[in-house]
Amino acid sequence: MALIEGETGSWEMVIGLEVHAQVISDSKLFSGASTRFGAAPNSQVSLVDAAMPGMLPVLNGACVAQAVRTGLGLKAAINLTSVFERKNYFYPDLPQGYQISQFEKPIVGNGTLTIDLPDGSTKDIGIERLHLEQDAGKSLHDQDPGRTFVDLNRSGVALMEIVSKPELGSAEEAGAYVRKLRSLLRYLGTCDGNMEEGSLRCDVNLSLRRPGEPLGTRTETKNVNSIRFVQQAIEAEARRQLEILESGGSIVQETRLFDPKRGETRSMRSKEEAHDYRYFPDPDLLPLVIESAWVEELKAALPELPDDKKARFIADYGLSTYDASVLVAEQENAAFYETLVGTGGKRDPKIAANWTITNYFGALNASGATLESAPVDADKLGGLLDLLAEGTISGRQAKEVFEAMWETGKDAAALVEEKGLKQVSDTGELGAAVDKVIADNPAQVEKYRENPNVVGWFVGQVMKATQGKANPAVVNKLLKERLG
Repeated sequence: MALIEGETGSWEMVIGLEVHAQVISDSKLFSGASTRFGAAPNSQVSLVDAAMPGMLPVLNGACVAQAVRTGLGLKAAINLTSVFERKNYFYPDLPQGYQISQFEKPIVGNGTLTIDLPDGSTKDIGIERLHLEQDAGKSLHDQDPGRTFVDLNRSGVALMEIVSKPELGSAEEAGAYVRKLRSLLRYLGTCDGNMEEGSLRCDVNLSLRRPGEPLGTRTETKNVNSIRFVQQAIEAEARRQLEILESGGSIVQETRLFDPKRGETRSMRSKEEAHDYRYFPDPDLLPLVIESAWVEELKAALPELPDDKKARFIADYGLSTYDASVLVAEQENAAFYETLVGTGGKRDPKIAANWTITNYFGALNASGATLESAPVDADKLGGLLDLLAEGTISGRQAKEVFEAMWETGKDAAALVEEKGLKQVSDTGELGAAVDKVIADNPAQVEKYRENPNVVGWFVGQVMKATQGKANPAVVNKLLKERLG
């Protein structure tokens, strides 16, 4: 774990994350109301969601399947019997006065998530549990200066709460954890991971301790909605706790909020314990019992997951750990790369990886385009790489052509023809240019005899004479033959 140096010595951060992931499902956890994002306020609310008297919850089997699939992706224990309980608290956007959740017997138990660190190493982070629960509604405080409005569209939407063990030791590790978990959920198709829309939200549990000592008192920073803010919240809360502990004070166990504008956390309320919520089994819902054969069916149908794909890219394509990690972070990016390489490794995998990561992803970021909207697809980029591999164009020309492809959407071959960029590789034509440069520069020839590195000067002169169209490799070969 990374150490924080204070005036009185070293401290280490101990971090655990609770990630609330909205389940991809057409309807809510206990009702048939729609989960579509962006609908008019209170337009997707059933009588169950509004907690009308006598309304009974009915469990959505699709949400259960999504939770099991996520547990399998986390290499976690799937509990064949789990229990829904009522978590009692009162808030304006919680019409029932309780949240249906799971406490003592969650649907998923211990698992593991392997995170990728900046130095190329990996670290296994323990998953303590995953449980299903219904979301609350949303209080709107900015619609009127004197009133708060409540939108219940989100009320009853299925959430998976994924709880890590306190095994993260820095803001960087926490960021890597959320990125990896988001990637896994998107591969599985169980959560879209859209943090801007609230589909993925993080609660950060953090404490400081002296190295080797027992865990300190922790705080929980609630509802952080971006990876950048998760890392900033950790840094801010660690600084706050450090100042208190270094001055001889003690940390109060409480719930806090992160203010990204001020870069600080603020106290929200004292931290509740399980007994404060008065959990008890929901009398309207039987224990959830699932069959092991059904779990095996779901397991057999899982897609290739990020870690497996990364290992395959390294083994089959000879990629570095870093390149493979970047390419598999998003399922669509990995598919783009494999299309580019082609069946049976049609194109050089390392060159394809370099062009995808550096040039193509760079153009996407600069333009704000997506894979779907980009003017250049994998087939068009493949056409450019083919021209480069054949020696039709040079590396410098390839970058020029790529920029023109991005601007116009045209194929590489058409642009090369249109701009007259075809590289000259004919030894007869280039031989004449090489002979002329040698004949015109006897002094440089003498310098070459003393220092063979001067060959670079001759290459430059030939390139200049051919307006940059000469194939540098062929020119180098001819010069060395002629100069001896």
